[in-house]
Amino acid sequence: MQAEPRRLMRAMFDAAVTAALPERILPPHLPAPPRGRTIVLGAGKAGAAMARAVEDHWPGPLEGLVVTRYGHGVPCSRIEIVEASHPVPDAAGRDAARRILELARTAGPDDLVLCLISGGGSALLALMNVVRKHLSAIKGGRLAAAVHPARLVSLLISDVPGDDPSVIASGPTVPDPSTYADARAILARYGIEPPAAVRRRLETAGDETPKPGDPRLAGTETIIVARPQASLEAAATVARAAGVEPLILGDALEGESREAGRVIAGIARQVRTHGQPLPAPCVLLSGGETTVTVRGQGGRGGRSTEFLLGLALQLNGLPGVWAIAGDTDGIDGSEDNAGAIVTPDTLERARVAGMKAVDCLAANDAWGFFAAAGDLVVTGPTLTNVNDFRAVLIER
Repeated sequence: MQAEPRRLMRAMFDAAVTAALPERILPPHLPAPPRGRTIVLGAGKAGAAMARAVEDHWPGPLEGLVVTRYGHGVPCSRIEIVEASHPVPDAAGRDAARRILELARTAGPDDLVLCLISGGGSALLALMNVVRKHLSAIKGGRLAAAVHPARLVSLLISDVPGDDPSVIASGPTVPDPSTYADARAILARYGIEPPAAVRRRLETAGDETPKPGDPRLAGTETIIVARPQASLEAAATVARAAGVEPLILGDALEGESREAGRVIAGIARQVRTHGQPLPAPCVLLSGGETTVTVRGQGGRGGRSTEFLLGLALQLNGLPGVWAIAGDTDGIDGSEDNAGAIVTPDTLERARVAGMKAVDCLAANDAWGFFAAAGDLVVTGPTLTNVNDFRAVLIER
């Protein structure tokens, strides 16, 4: 291995993020200008950066509105950028959605509507996405229906396992096969009692989302410009250049974060002890989106740090094994870090700082644990989002 482990892990994470930056991946997919207006609409954590990439490479006039998360805006001169709350919507987001829908309805047959979509949505909440689509005037293909008869081209950055366009940000520009009955059944299955207004909407509304074959969506074009797999492959290239063999375990790993960490730790231990499924030095790469079940009170952290804490406990200081995990949007949960790093002495350094790993995991305080150990990875908003990135490095 030709690089210091901590530096190599950060280089792999940076390569994964860079592979999904809008200014790199969006321009080759821009369509030809129309005879009429070009209207840019969009939403998501990468929305503002995508809008900027369009402005920088578009040959003619532009107008439009894109909404992104607070702190993820970038200056644009022709496309209006609105920042709003995520994941819990606020008045700014609701107003932006209304204005986007109004602007979409002004498009005529000679116009092009360029829709920029990024996460936002969560594949692990795919069932709840069904409910959201039937409560929204813009999701579940309704934005595409509003654009008709203009030409619609959607450019998507995928943050969901499987890269399903109907799940990315709840699919505002693609057909929705689900129904109001499906939404009601999901709430009943999980014992969720919705507010009265939501219940009335799901029980009485007759305006179904546009289904496959809807003529209003005929001729629309949907292009996924960045995928989690491509970011994992970019990290793999960095690893090979450093003399480390990569093994991509998958770009769609799901499940409880701490349990996923324990499973990956078991694979790392197998490699370290027996040289299988491949000999060291190697790196186990994975993507996807795990979940955190909140058990404690007052804990801080997100999916990536809880994954790492579960992994660190399972490794228990195993020599020669290092790890990094982070959200490619730069924000793990609600904190200021993208993720963290695990080293063979992380548990001991945290213990000296007064943090016991078992207690922190029980309290869902992975952020506190890694902050005490000095192992947080802080990047700030990266202005893209292809879900979580994880790398476990195993030395010879």
